[in-house]
Amino acid sequence: MFFERHERGERAVLVHPECLDDQQREDPREFQELVRSANVEQVAFVVVANPKVSPRYFVGSGKLEEIRQQVIACDADVVLFNHALSPSQERNLEAELECRVVDRTGLILDIFAQRARTHEGKLQVELAQLDHVSTRLVRGWTHLERQKGGVGLRGPGETQLETDRRLLRARIKTIQKRLDKVRKQRDQTRRSRKRADIPLVSLVGYTNAGKSTLFNAITESGVYAADQLFATLDPTLRRLQIQDLGPIILADTVGFIRHLPHKLVQAFRATLEESAMADLLLHVIDCADAERQDNIQQVHNVLEEIEANELPTLEVFNKTDLLGMKPRIDRDENNKPVRVWISAQRNEGLDLLQLAIAELLGDDLVHEFIPVPHDKGRLRARLYKLGVVQSEDFNEEGLPVLELRMPRQELQKLMLQEGMDVPWELPDKEPWMNE
Repeated sequence: MFFERHERGERAVLVHPECLDDQQREDPREFQELVRSANVEQVAFVVVANPKVSPRYFVGSGKLEEIRQQVIACDADVVLFNHALSPSQERNLEAELECRVVDRTGLILDIFAQRARTHEGKLQVELAQLDHVSTRLVRGWTHLERQKGGVGLRGPGETQLETDRRLLRARIKTIQKRLDKVRKQRDQTRRSRKRADIPLVSLVGYTNAGKSTLFNAITESGVYAADQLFATLDPTLRRLQIQDLGPIILADTVGFIRHLPHKLVQAFRATLEESAMADLLLHVIDCADAERQDNIQQVHNVLEEIEANELPTLEVFNKTDLLGMKPRIDRDENNKPVRVWISAQRNEGLDLLQLAIAELLGDDLVHEFIPVPHDKGRLRARLYKLGVVQSEDFNEEGLPVLELRMPRQELQKLMLQEGMDVPWELPDKEPWMNE
């Protein structure tokens, strides 16, 4: 830190404000899960009923004394608040309790710092941490707050506080430049995918809804998945073959949470753009969670913030095994899939999920028998590589006839590239026709 604070510990007293309005209310169970995910030992849990927020300590004098007694009795190293604290409240509480005080935002930042693995993820976490700590520099160096005059006492013309702020601004600027470079690289990758006409399907959802478990089950990958909040921070992309559709890119992204700090949304914008640029969102929902509807609304709020709320979305209700339900597809009045019930942990319903993805992304799916001339062997090889050939036979002229199931536009593109006539009327000015 940039100013002197009590050392960070792992034995924590938890403070949960109760009966705040719906906009500010936090879930105590989720708070305990956050603490567990941060590898912190809970030694006491203090509930603040009907809090009248004190501008100085957030809690009243009586509750402050109760927290102090718990800290002493349990030999706690840190007090964690399930609410955002102002910088002055945090400093005042630390002075009174004589131990480290961390609010909900600081706790989430700490978890993110532990989980980040890639260089990009670490940069994003550091940016969010610097943004957070920059507001907590005030009066951190009170002993150097003023410059002194007189012979031998004149300094370089800058207080220590000003120096820290300047160094923070410089570091933030450096990280933002690096993240801009990452964003440009991602844009380049997306353009390549667009040219190849490979749809991007992104997993989104509340943290610990089972996104990474589903990602591993459907792609046979080894992405880290655990029963804890924010097990995944760094985005992972895999190419996946979907029956009757062809290849897609599946992206696993960071989970959302109630009142996700705005600093984190901003810092992880480069990562969240994988969701904002997707052709289809798979909104993974823990169907056994008592707070299911509220969690769904929180995800919609974050999607709106990253301007992804208008994208086509398929709801994936996960963990059906906890409710004793069987996998199924729910459809709307137009017979389009709107919801799939699965259990990623038990690999149940994954075939239904792939069927729903194919239906939603393959609106213009064709089932055709295409004769391939002998001099068009490259087209035949490309179709086999895409995995869209259902069968192969020969006609009376001895030409191979391929049975294909694939998107009409992709087949048109391949046939034009290989110099073959297209048996359908082409749409006007498709973007790929100008490549």
